[in-house]
Amino acid sequence: MKQNLKFYLKDKLPKKELELVPSSFDVVGDIMIFSDFPKELSKKERLIGQTILENYGHIKTVLKKTKKYSGKFRTPKLKVIAGEKKKETVCKENNVLVKLDVEKVYFSPRMSNERKRIEDLIIPNESVLVMFSGSGAYPLVIAKNSECREVYGIEMNPVAHRYALENIKKNKLENKVKLFLGDARKVMPKLNKKFDRILMPLPKGGEAFLGLALKHIKKGGNIHFYIFLHENELNAAEEKIKRACGKAKKKCRILNIVKCGQYAPGFYRICADFKVV
Repeated sequence: MKQNLKFYLKDKLPKKELELVPSSFDVVGDIMIFSDFPKELSKKERLIGQTILENYGHIKTVLKKTKKYSGKFRTPKLKVIAGEKKKETVCKENNVLVKLDVEKVYFSPRMSNERKRIEDLIIPNESVLVMFSGSGAYPLVIAKNSECREVYGIEMNPVAHRYALENIKKNKLENKVKLFLGDARKVMPKLNKKFDRILMPLPKGGEAFLGLALKHIKKGGNIHFYIFLHENELNAAEEKIKRACGKAKKKCRILNIVKCGQYAPGFYRICADFKVV
């Protein structure tokens, strides 16, 4: 983007209101989403939305979040403030296309670099499991860009799972990706399979699934555990992993603790990479 949004609004809003214009937003495909849109600007939201459409040609719809991520599937409530009245789009990242409804499926474009980081760690011929696979972003990126043998994905949101199935076909990865709808606690025992690498991209509540992941990882395999933590408590991730490993009577070695996104002042999405030895 050539200029920030405030540049295009400087002649349309008084100085006090201009200062309130959010500088942070997400772009998913041709949709722009404001997570924190000030109430003081509610009467100017259409003006702001129209200005975005006029100056950022690739944006077709502007949304604002009216309710934070919540519910069983951690989805937001979104309101169209300008442009096409739609919430479905196709996002391109890391050589794959991901189609989804941004209100019905949890998806963070800010995790694109993290998905690339994981993809780069994959060793040829690995069998990979993505617990909580959503609309398929992790399985798609891994299957498309690495030399893994196979990627399994498990998702309990039926809408996300439906998009994931469509995305696998869209990216011509049916031979490499296997998707399952349901609760990982019920699906994984039925697979009767162990994996070289397991991803746990559920930072809120994922801790409860650590024991399950440990049951299905091969000796010498790697697990990527995601969790929300304050920057002063990053060692808590290591403590939770060691506690789970002790309970499962398995030895583990922490490989890396990575900050992969800030979601509130001082709070981060953390990925703890660890090996079961």
